[in-house]
Amino acid sequence: MSNPYAEIFRAPGAKGFSAAGFLARLPIAMAPIGIVAMLSQTHGEYWLAGAVSATFALTNALISPHVSRMVDRLGQTAVVVPTTTVSVFAFFALIAAANQNWPDWTLFVTAFLAAAMPSMPALLRARWTEIFRDRPELNTAFAFESSADELVYIAGASLSVGLGVALFPEAGMLASTIFLALGTLAFIVQRSTEPRLRHTDVEVSQGSAIRLRAVQIITLALVFVGSTFATAEVSAVAITKELGQPNAATIVIGVYAIGSFVLGLILGAFNPTMPLHRQMFIAVSALAITSWPLLMAATVPLLALTVFVSGIAISPTFITAFGLIERRVPASMLTEGVTWVTTGIGIGMALGAFVAGWVVDSFGAENGFWVSVVASAATVAIIGLGQRSLAGTTAECPVDPLAQPAE
Repeated sequence: MSNPYAEIFRAPGAKGFSAAGFLARLPIAMAPIGIVAMLSQTHGEYWLAGAVSATFALTNALISPHVSRMVDRLGQTAVVVPTTTVSVFAFFALIAAANQNWPDWTLFVTAFLAAAMPSMPALLRARWTEIFRDRPELNTAFAFESSADELVYIAGASLSVGLGVALFPEAGMLASTIFLALGTLAFIVQRSTEPRLRHTDVEVSQGSAIRLRAVQIITLALVFVGSTFATAEVSAVAITKELGQPNAATIVIGVYAIGSFVLGLILGAFNPTMPLHRQMFIAVSALAITSWPLLMAATVPLLALTVFVSGIAISPTFITAFGLIERRVPASMLTEGVTWVTTGIGIGMALGAFVAGWVVDSFGAENGFWVSVVASAATVAIIGLGQRSLAGTTAECPVDPLAQPAE
């Protein structure tokens, strides 16, 4: 049996843009938790750290779909170069503001400007689509990207926290900014794989991808999934610090990735035949069930074990979510459609970081994981109620976001 992943990387340029893209998207995960790790050490207040992180993540989540719509209309190079330049300089200013103890308002302003960062996961999927459009290899490429996204969200966060704790408070954010600059530059100079522009009547008539019912459901669900990520990260930092082992936060967050990443690659290689909407419901149900043991993590080893178990369901959730989006969004709107999913994750991480930080400050580090329990339960409810729409049994056409579901 041939390796399906080896097959997709035989395409000209695939290895190059994929490697560059992986580096460039590390800041998606490194920046939000890196801001928390940096400011909690330099300013000593979790609420401030969570609020600044939320400002960046929430603004980026709201801006990214509009940036991606511009990419669909103007091309990757024309949009990515200026937006990334703004983001890189703003990140450097944020690091300086933290290091030099500038007024608190400068932290929020620089975090807001740094949010111009484009959605690299969407740009990568658009390139894979350009290479394998209407070919079976495209499904394998999407599965690889979903697993890579999961690894970025978990391993990137671990790297950011580890650098900030082991070296100096700004180390994680400094590394994140360098990855963004160098990775994006390496990605954008590879013009041979850049998607050609497609301006179709379908795209014009349907408007924004968020008007599609499936996109609305999955985006909302991923808001709560993103909250579980941020909660695990903030709570892990707070609990390990309270237990007198702050360096252990790197290990605790890192184990999130191990089982989930491997399971994601297996699912991508074997391509289960169960309908994606049912796979996603099972995945989010597992996420909800495994969040409860997190409340009993009173030692670092137990914390690492419960976080590992909780992380198993993450990659399947990602794979099925992106798979459903890619089947429900027109090809000419793919960049924006995928971006709405990452928008949901970004909003969730922003809100999760803020709420978890407030809970930790107000009720103690051991209670931070209650945010994960509530968020994962909400995800199950959303996906469960949306099964009919996700299955494609309702009309797949643009709808008003405020309209009532089809009966």
